[in-house]
Amino acid sequence: MENKVLSLFQLCDSNFPTGAFSQSFGLETYIQNDEVHDSESFAKWLQIYLSEQLVYSDGLAASIVYDALQEEDLEKIWKLDRMLTVQNFARESRDGTQRMGDRLLNISENIYQAPMLTVYRERIKNKQSFGHPAIVFTMVGHFLGVPKETTILYYLYSTIVGLVQNAVRAIPLGQTAGQKLIYQFQDNLTRATEKIQKLNEEDFGIISPGLELSQMQHERVNIRIFSS
Repeated sequence: MENKVLSLFQLCDSNFPTGAFSQSFGLETYIQNDEVHDSESFAKWLQIYLSEQLVYSDGLAASIVYDALQEEDLEKIWKLDRMLTVQNFARESRDGTQRMGDRLLNISENIYQAPMLTVYRERIKNKQSFGHPAIVFTMVGHFLGVPKETTILYYLYSTIVGLVQNAVRAIPLGQTAGQKLIYQFQDNLTRATEKIQKLNEEDFGIISPGLELSQMQHERVNIRIFSS
């Protein structure tokens, strides 16, 4: 089991080439508006992003997908793939997420050779599905036999690490400050994972309007280094 968990943790590396380094998911809008300008203000933004967007979208999706894989209910997965895409109103964030999902899927399929990843890739190729990193990550975790709770936790961790590394460049923060934030967020990630497992499908998609608006407004910021 330990080796399988470590295999999944490979996907959490911020250098894993999914393209996450080019996505801020609205953070850059807050930076441009001087609402996020240092470690403290970024930590507040990150907590809101975790608790009000990740928990109710990607995180809950990972939980539902894991259960659907256990029950071999593939139609539920394909439905969720569509819901994750259409409820993402900001074009840049929607397109960026799809590109990340596609890259993660292609690399993961080559590494793990999981049959479900091939099925997912074929659906995307045939325009039957869109592709989302939370679904790919969960498919890998389930294939490796990693427990559901750990799979969700690692997905949240990988997302937070990517955003912290982007904040280090954009605000900018020092590398030490970034690593301190990742350490300080460990308890938050554990609590978020526990919360996700208590939610049900009806809770999916409850997202902060402020975050959605910032993602939409990103298309019109004056100077930017991120795609979303």
